[in-house]
Parts: sequence; structure tokens; C-alpha cells
Amino acid sequence: MSAAGRAGAGDGGTIRVLIADDQMMVREGFSVLLNAMPGIEVVGEAVNGRQAVERVRELAPDVVLMDIRMPELNGIEATREIVAADGAAKVLVLTTFDLDEYVYQALRAGASGFLLKDASARQLADGVRIVASGEALLAPTVTKRLIVEFSKLSEAPRPMPSAQAAYGDLTERETEVLVLIAQGLSNAEIAGRLVVAESTIKTHVSRILVKLGLRDRTQAAVFAYEARLVTPG
Repeated sequence: MSAAGRAGAGDGGTIRVLIADDQMMVREGFSVLLNAMPGIEVVGEAVNGRQAVERVRELAPDVVLMDIRMPELNGIEATREIVAADGAAKVLVLTTFDLDEYVYQALRAGASGFLLKDASARQLADGVRIVASGEALLAPTVTKRLIVEFSKLSEAPRPMPSAQAAYGDLTERETEVLVLIAQGLSNAEIAGRLVVAESTIKTHVSRILVKLGLRDRTQAAVFAYEARLVTPG
């Protein structure tokens, strides 16, 4: 599908969603909930990770709601393939398993957000909109666990010189913005903290992603923790 087919997510158009879950009731339930929300359209479903990858290629959705545990190809591996093959689709991981290993693996695979399946219809719709807009999304309980997981890295070896050189290319202000991204602040909140225009922060974020070779601000947050630019706690 052409870029025009993604009217998107970023320009106030309808957000196209693909739901990937091996449980029919879950897929149907999410479809009903999301189709009832303004500006969101469910364009397809997938029953396993392999089919999710194929449907993304066929339908070019803006957001993929991805279950973690699915047959043939699990959600984490499917996310990794989707991110590698399609730069536009954002993955919002949905799971009942509030476990550190899944949070960490999903974000490392390139997921832009993470919600538990007990989220309300409004939270689900808001999550889709947030991820589609390019922001990061982590459920509050998951965020706490993620910070604990990153804190375990404190005993791990320091980053390799190549990683240090990568963030060394950032300006002082870009480094400051990266730290605030990792702390979970939105562009508007960062702008308020630094007393600059939000458009300025957007420019900084874009430059950070380009310099570090990252896909989105979620990966930027992961990078900041792993590079020890942020101290969990």
C-alpha cells in the first residue's frame, strides 16, 4: 500500500489497526471496542504471529495489537519481524502476563507500547492513539517492573566503547532530552521542563533517533537505560 494509504496516524486521519491474538473472543471483543471509537478502524485480524507478519504486509496498518503468546511465531518474534520489514507499523503489545521478561523482550524487539489485557476500552483506544502518534506507552504497573529490570543491569559490564561513542555524538541538550524521554515524559512535558517550544523538542527527538540509529522514542528509552544515562530508582 502506498504512503497515502496510511493516512494516518499522524495527520488526524483514521488509525488503521490489526489485531493479532490466537483467541477468537479476544479478537472479536477488541474489534467491537475499537471500531466503536472515533478515528479508529480495525482493518484485519491474525490468529498467530506468522499470520500477523503477513497481514501487516498485505494491509499496512498503522498499529498492530500484538498478543505475546501465540502459536507458530510468538508475539515477540512477530514484532521483531514487523519492525524489521515495515518502518511505519507501530506495535502495541497486549498480554495478561505482567512479567519482566516479556516487557523487556517486547521493547527490545521494537514494540512501541505495552498494555495489559485488563485495560479498559478507553485505555485501549488511548493506547492506540498514543502509539500511532509516535509516543511510547507503558502500563503503570509494567513501568515499575521495567525500572526494576533495568536496575538489575547495574551489576552488568559497562557499555561497549561503540555504544559510548554513539551517545557521545549527542549534544548536551540532546542528552538531556534523551534522559527525560527515558523517564517517561512526553514532548509537551519535556518542553515544559526545559522551558522551550514543543516543536523544538520534536526536532531534538528526531535528531536523537537519527544519531543513535533508533526507530522511536521507546527504543530511545531502552537505549538510555542500557547506556547508563539514566539510573533506575
